[in-house]
Amino acid sequence: MRYILIAYCLFFLTACSNDISEVKKILPSNNLKVEVAENIEMLYSDSAKVRVRIISPKLNRYNTNLETYDEFPEGLLVEFLNENQQVTSWLEADYAVRKDKDSKIYVEDNVVLYNKRNEKLFTEELVWDEAKEEVYTNKAIKITQPEIGDTSFGFGFRADQEFTRFEINRSFSAIKTVDELTKSIK
Repeated sequence: MRYILIAYCLFFLTACSNDISEVKKILPSNNLKVEVAENIEMLYSDSAKVRVRIISPKLNRYNTNLETYDEFPEGLLVEFLNENQQVTSWLEADYAVRKDKDSKIYVEDNVVLYNKRNEKLFTEELVWDEAKEEVYTNKAIKITQPEIGDTSFGFGFRADQEFTRFEINRSFSAIKTVDELTKSIK
């Protein structure tokens, strides 16, 4: 009886075979697209008050074996709100990726950050650190400040997400013409 049972088990074990291509069809790949959404609006709140609004024409959410991340292939608009629900600053870009594991959004291509004073930062890449509530880059930047009539250039930048306080790592100001200097003195 024992030999019949062993023979029976061996028969079934040898009868099973797995074609690797069939197995790959069943198992999820590392780049499994979980969700695609259009015309999205995401809200981040703190103490039941909306603090950040993200608007985008398209969101692709990917879930891999290693991480989950959101891609905004057609760009996004991020609005930062104060405790009174008023927008204090905006961030726009043509492309962005949000990584869940580090709670950061990496924006690139035609990046513009601006605030209520109409000060604007222009760059090609910027990181928004959600936990620290700050934005930064090590790329070339341009900042326009119409209230004081200044345009600054530099490499590397860090600011609070409201873009009220900022620092430029290596900065230099635009050279003004004699006419511009004369007008600013008057």
